[in-house]
Amino acid sequence: MPFDLGESPASMEPTLIPEGSRHRAALVDLAIELVARASGLRSGLQPSLRLALAALIRTVDCHGSHLIEGRDLHPIDIERALHGDLGDDAGQRGLQLEARAHVEVQAWLDAGGLAGRAATAAGLQELHRRLGAHRPAEALQAEAPGALRSRDVEAGPHAAASAGAVPRLLARFERAYAGLGRADAILATAAAHHRLLWIRPFAGGNGRVARLMSHAMLLESLDTGGTWSLSRGLARGAAEYRRLLSACDPPRRDGTEGHGARPEEALAELTAFFLRTCLDQVETMEGLLRPEDLRGRVLQWAAEEARTGRLPERAGAVLEALLHRGELARGEVPVLLGQTDRNARRIVGALAAAGAVEATGPREPLRLALPAALAARWMPGLFPDRRR
Repeated sequence: MPFDLGESPASMEPTLIPEGSRHRAALVDLAIELVARASGLRSGLQPSLRLALAALIRTVDCHGSHLIEGRDLHPIDIERALHGDLGDDAGQRGLQLEARAHVEVQAWLDAGGLAGRAATAAGLQELHRRLGAHRPAEALQAEAPGALRSRDVEAGPHAAASAGAVPRLLARFERAYAGLGRADAILATAAAHHRLLWIRPFAGGNGRVARLMSHAMLLESLDTGGTWSLSRGLARGAAEYRRLLSACDPPRRDGTEGHGARPEEALAELTAFFLRTCLDQVETMEGLLRPEDLRGRVLQWAAEEARTGRLPERAGAVLEALLHRGELARGEVPVLLGQTDRNARRIVGALAAAGAVEATGPREPLRLALPAALAARWMPGLFPDRRR
């Protein structure tokens, strides 16, 4: 029988910033700005570029989530893991396998895998189960993936609920956060994030589950298209993120620390931090995706690769057409380049080998790819550079 200290669901209150709160107006203003900026970013992208960007953001998100947990696995190594290229070191290989699971689960979320269920107990258990399904056996906790924990866990500086309280606290969590309207769901993301971390329903992986849940909630409430990364922003502000989470904790079991007499203020501060972090990440992507600036960086890279013989001379023209049109039928390439079919195939093959273009099948249209290996040149500053 799991140990139960009798924590009441009332200890989670407030679960939302109430309507009459003096903090709510400022938070609503931030949320309105975020809705406008996020919508503008998404709608300004061609569908094919949006798909490529979402794939890159999954790697960026995974990198940020790892950083928060003190594990620096570079995005290039994450991307290599997706292609089965694992390191020789056992520790590195284990991190890559965990990262691959994270990216695959986020792809499932981006495809609507948890639509309408991100804040439900069943949805969270499925998310955790999928995260653990492909992880190395040595990385798994005693409980099976997706199973609620049956023992107490260490939670670092944070208070954590006793294991026996988890089912009733999760039931309250679902009543509070599932089925909210769009505006309330945006404001509730930070609160749900903290309350889930306090409940800690699983023996391990709660941080990753909370960040992926928040990604799913924002994906639905903001229709983000997965075009920017909350976890990148949280990692960049990790010290403040941890401080604000701790400030929202209920009093510890010995009656010390936690949010004490300021639960609403602490939750409002965390909510404002989340919304500003989201806005900062949207602004970052807006800057990196300005059409003329992105075009200039991509074509400069192509010209440099051509000078060193790593790409054919006319390769840049294919990239420029893809940036302008979004997709390019393979039969159009010889005409675009003024080349024979054979030479056009050679140029496309060189671009595909460099990771710069992709297609869903051998006869499908070409589209621009955004691999981590090229992001340092095409989208500088998105994540740390690294010599290969």
